[in-house]
Amino acid sequence: MTVEELIAFEKEIAELFAAKKVRGPIHLSGGNEQQLIDIFKNIDRADWIFSTYRSHYHALLHGLPREWIKLRIEAGHSMNLMSRSHNFFTSAIVGGILPIAVGTAAALKRKGSKQKVWCFIGDMAASTGAFHEASEYARGHGLPIKFIVEDNGLSCNTPTSETWEHTKNILRRRISKYLYKRIYPHSGVDKWVAF
Repeated sequence: MTVEELIAFEKEIAELFAAKKVRGPIHLSGGNEQQLIDIFKNIDRADWIFSTYRSHYHALLHGLPREWIKLRIEAGHSMNLMSRSHNFFTSAIVGGILPIAVGTAAALKRKGSKQKVWCFIGDMAASTGAFHEASEYARGHGLPIKFIVEDNGLSCNTPTSETWEHTKNILRRRISKYLYKRIYPHSGVDKWVAF
C-alpha cells in the first residue's frame, strides 16, 4: 500500500463515522504512514502482528483485505480487529497485547519456527511495568519478537513527557521507536456525533 492509499482509507472511515455508519468508537491513524510502510517491508506475511486500538494501518499493511477491515470497523470492531488466518491480533487495553505477544514468541521459539512477532505499542504504554517486564523477559530468553514504539508524544491527550520524562531512553535491543505527529484526535473525528 502507498501513503496515499492509507490516508484515503482513514479519510473514508472518518466520513463513515461522521455519517453515523460506524457502530462503535474509532481511533484513526495519520502522520505515520511512511514509517509504517518502511517497517512492514521487513515483516513477512506469516509473521505475527500484535497491535493496539489504533490498528487500521497495521492491518492493511499486513495484508488483511481492505473491504473486510472496513466491514469490521462499520460493525463496531475498530479497536479489536482480529484475524487468525493473518496472525493479526489487537487489544483495546493499553499494553494488553504485551504478555500475549511474548507468549506467542516463546511458543514460536520452542517450536523452532522461523516466524517472528512484531508488537506495536504507544509511547505511554512503553513507560509501564508491563512493557518493562515483557521486553526484559523477551531479551533474557532470546525470543523472536520486535517491539515497535509508536511515539506521538501523547497518551490519549496527555503529553507523555509530562507524565514520564524517561521515555526518551526506552530504546533497547529488539525495540524500535519512531516519532510522528498525529492528524486525528485520540478518538472520533474531532466533532460531536450524536448516535
